[in-house]
Amino acid sequence: MADAEPQPSKRKRELDLEEAHAASTEEKKADVGNGTCAPVRLPFSGFRLQKVLRESARDKIIFLHGKVNEASGDGAGEDAVVILEKTPFQVEQVAQLLTGSPELQLQFSNDIYSTYHLFPPRQLSDVKTTVVYPATQKHLQKYLRQDLRLIRETGDNYRNITLPHLESQSLSIQLDDLYLIAICHRRGIRSLRDLTPEHLPLLRNILHQGQEVILQRYQMTGDRLRVYLHYLPSYYHLHVHFTALGFEAPGSGVERAHLLAEVIENLECDPKHYQQRTLTFALRADDPLLKLLQEVRQS
Repeated sequence: MADAEPQPSKRKRELDLEEAHAASTEEKKADVGNGTCAPVRLPFSGFRLQKVLRESARDKIIFLHGKVNEASGDGAGEDAVVILEKTPFQVEQVAQLLTGSPELQLQFSNDIYSTYHLFPPRQLSDVKTTVVYPATQKHLQKYLRQDLRLIRETGDNYRNITLPHLESQSLSIQLDDLYLIAICHRRGIRSLRDLTPEHLPLLRNILHQGQEVILQRYQMTGDRLRVYLHYLPSYYHLHVHFTALGFEAPGSGVERAHLLAEVIENLECDPKHYQQRTLTFALRADDPLLKLLQEVRQS
């Protein structure tokens, strides 16, 4: 049996955005409670931009590295990462943007078509701001944009290279990165590679119970859901993603997402499917695992 945890907002993106949401759970403890409406200050003074680590015009998000708490501007301050993300429109408030006399700047006009820059009132122009402070070199590297490489991992590669590498990295089983998941109570099932026919009752239960809970709570039927596992996963404890079919969730592409219904069918047809099958996935160019797998393919 698995616990189904609902996604707080269908408009959120997992990342590229997985990392942004994960970062928000790394907040330092403050003197005010979470969710307070009282004005607060950033947990540092000043912010001198060092580098744009990553940005996405499509997702309206930018990752910034800056120096903070500098006494004399000599570069001896502390590192911080600030993530700025445009918040989605709230349907119940969007009409307010066009009421009264909105501030507009004309950008383009052609016959019946015209484009403007609209400057919304303060209450409708908030920017979600996530702070990682103090930031370590590991954080800076995590949010720095990296080229990706596709790698094809055989069953032997997994047993001889990937698994020993992952076990040496203190695998994370924290749930901070998640927003819509079913989590397996049973420990020891790290990923897709560990699945065998023994796990079929568990997988069927996750699929059917997850769809039932979502139907009861959100009136969304199973044919409107994308239910899948990641490989490689973001953390190594079996979990299943449930997203609305129309939701453009990062990580749902063919090189990473494996539909749960097809995983079940594959195990029914071949008990050793995921121990023997070659799997394709993307790794960052600076990921140590990429080098290990590339070396064995070249030898």
